[in-house]
Amino acid sequence: MKLKRIIPNSVLLITCLLLGSFFVHENNEPKEKLIMVSTYEILKSFHYSPQNLDDTYSSRVFDLYLKSLDYNKVYFTKDQIDILSSYKTKIDDEIKTNSLEFFDLSLELINGQLKKIQDLYPKLLQNPIDFSVKEDININSEKRDFCNSQAELEEYWRKYIKYQVLTEIISLENEEKKKTENKENFTSKTPVQLEDTARQIIKKRYDTRFKRIAKISRNDRFSSYVNAIAGAFDPHTNYFPPTEKEDFDISMSGKLEGIGATLSEKDGYIKVVEIVPGSPSWKQGELKAEDIILKVAQGDNEPVDIIDMRLDEAVRLIRGPKGTKVVLTVKKIDGSIVTIPIIRDVIVLEEKYAKSTIITTNDKKAYKIGYIYLPQFYTDMNDIHGRKCSKDIEKEVTKLKNANVDGILIDLRNNGGGSLNDVVEIGGLFIDKGPIVQVKSMESPARQYNDNDGKTLYDGPLAIMVNTFSASASETLAAAMQDYKRAIIIGTESTYGKGTVQRIVDIDRLVSHEYQSQKPLGAIKVTIQKFYRINGGTTQFQGVKPDIILPDLYDNIDIGEKELDYPLPWSEIKSVPYTTWKSAPNIKDLAKKSANRTQKDTAFTLIKTASKWLADTKDQESISLEISTFRNKDEKDLELSKKYKNAGKSTVPFEIINWKPVSKDNATLDSVENKRIEDWNKSIKEDVILYESYQILSDHIKNLQK
Repeated sequence: MKLKRIIPNSVLLITCLLLGSFFVHENNEPKEKLIMVSTYEILKSFHYSPQNLDDTYSSRVFDLYLKSLDYNKVYFTKDQIDILSSYKTKIDDEIKTNSLEFFDLSLELINGQLKKIQDLYPKLLQNPIDFSVKEDININSEKRDFCNSQAELEEYWRKYIKYQVLTEIISLENEEKKKTENKENFTSKTPVQLEDTARQIIKKRYDTRFKRIAKISRNDRFSSYVNAIAGAFDPHTNYFPPTEKEDFDISMSGKLEGIGATLSEKDGYIKVVEIVPGSPSWKQGELKAEDIILKVAQGDNEPVDIIDMRLDEAVRLIRGPKGTKVVLTVKKIDGSIVTIPIIRDVIVLEEKYAKSTIITTNDKKAYKIGYIYLPQFYTDMNDIHGRKCSKDIEKEVTKLKNANVDGILIDLRNNGGGSLNDVVEIGGLFIDKGPIVQVKSMESPARQYNDNDGKTLYDGPLAIMVNTFSASASETLAAAMQDYKRAIIIGTESTYGKGTVQRIVDIDRLVSHEYQSQKPLGAIKVTIQKFYRINGGTTQFQGVKPDIILPDLYDNIDIGEKELDYPLPWSEIKSVPYTTWKSAPNIKDLAKKSANRTQKDTAFTLIKTASKWLADTKDQESISLEISTFRNKDEKDLELSKKYKNAGKSTVPFEIINWKPVSKDNATLDSVENKRIEDWNKSIKEDVILYESYQILSDHIKNLQK
């Protein structure tokens, strides 16, 4: 195999680079150097798009590592950045010469600055703060630079602390307001008492945070440095130190009691990446992708601030036994702060699987459309006879076909991907035969994945729904059906744009035996392949642009692969022969009719307005620190947040024909199953995007019948 031929060369090069100076240093430097050099050499050998060890690569590593040290620009000054920047184009040389000079300097500077801020914040919180002064602050790190001097940095911290105390005062006021509305017996605090309480809360929060920061070890910082070396190749290439590799293995192994949310750590914040279908978070409904988790409380206990907390530590706080309650304090994408109580549980597997129903309206001329919901492309990797989404979709399509539906609508919104083989098999249900996707490795010709059975299970009208969070395998299926002109692709401006494949490489297996005493060294998740459409273009970076674009809440917010650091670019290879569908949809006509409807629809008008407000709120730079102005803005934002919370939800005239579960009569369904069906029906009847998609497919059916 090719990988086996690559490994000896990589090991030999790693060994040569490390000979001579390997055992000179203390403080575990030998192991650090081994990991640093091994990581780069493994990536150079395995990565789809290897990076040369040059100044451009060095600058990438520098920028990523600096973000990990001080993304919010609240520790370093420009003078210190200038000192560090002298190494910006020298990191490549340090890897070549097996040097940690830049890394050691970065630790010296960041630790010194952290000590200064640790000494500063108690003084800023010692005395009452005057909130009548008209001044403002810019907390948007992307829209401001590092402070020019230590004095300027300390002035920024004065305002920053003031902003946080002010936010806490407003939060306390809102809590008291709720108690008054609920007619609870309590004694209201005076403004002076509220200010004092808020200061003590912020003081305690920073005490906890700096205790946590004090525990950040050299190993932790070094892991961030190696992650920058890996991330400079592409955003999905990461280094896992041994402990994080164990956590990764746990997360990939299956059942885990918790809340069912995929999390990532970026720039000191824990962000929600994805909600697992059927999980407690999914059922509770309030936690969403892109939310930032600020605090975690166990039941009714006091919440713990998790800003600047390591991801593995935060995950351990959030995880817990089935039946216990965790309360998350979350910053939504509109800037509002909410608390979300979630009862931990084991994921309800049924909600991860494909399911279908028939939707129609009470209009006598209305069409019956089969609706299939596929939350992810699942497969049982350990059992060839286990459950897989392609077989489940085949069953659902067969049921719908036997029910004589007029068309089928497949929902891939928020589907983060999964099994590529199942994508090919699902695509094959709707065409006779032909290619579905091309997969290309670094130096190898593209490999075609084909449907070869020569038969079509369903040849009727078809549409596929996608959105910004449809990624990877979802994009592959949508792209193939679009290229064949087999289905109408309906959704947001574009899908996510992740068209790459990763694999885990264990560093321990690739370094020579003489370094046995330094193991374990961790692992690298490395991008090894790219997906290409059958028309030759990749789904990477650009995603899939739907045939018909509908307004979306995130239209004006940058989300997707193109917003990550150093994503692999869009590229093109040769197309492969394929025959388009015999009755291609008239996209121009369907899009015109859809636009006429959505422009007049109040629900879509609300989505557009909410989208603009979200973007404006997210990008705001100047925040007033004068309490009456701050309070007025908070009240207005809260009002708008409530108004826009249900944008995209509106009662639509759907009639739903549900399937009876196999071997069960509806009357004997248990309460959990009944509740599941009721919740799904409710979500369908409130989904204006689904309703418009139904109408688009109905228009297509009419066109075919003319």
